[in-house]
Amino acid sequence: MQIETQVLRLLDEVLSLDGRSATFTRQTPLLGAIPELDSMAVVSLISALEENLGMIVDDDDIDGETFATVGTLCDFVAARMG
Repeated sequence: MQIETQVLRLLDEVLSLDGRSATFTRQTPLLGAIPELDSMAVVSLISALEENLGMIVDDDDIDGETFATVGTLCDFVAARMG
């Protein structure tokens, strides 16, 4: 399964978007644009990414730019997965 597909599925599940992520593109803004994506949701999303994709994320690896858009989040995940 493509990383983008997995990221969108997890965004939808963790944020309870009820399928809204299906309309998201790589340019879709996340942090600050989607009310459901608050600081607690970021923590939940990172945990879901780690559990579902087998990646490990250190606190130092993440900044606001990571969650700027769907594309920046997908690129972050792709880099962690090698």
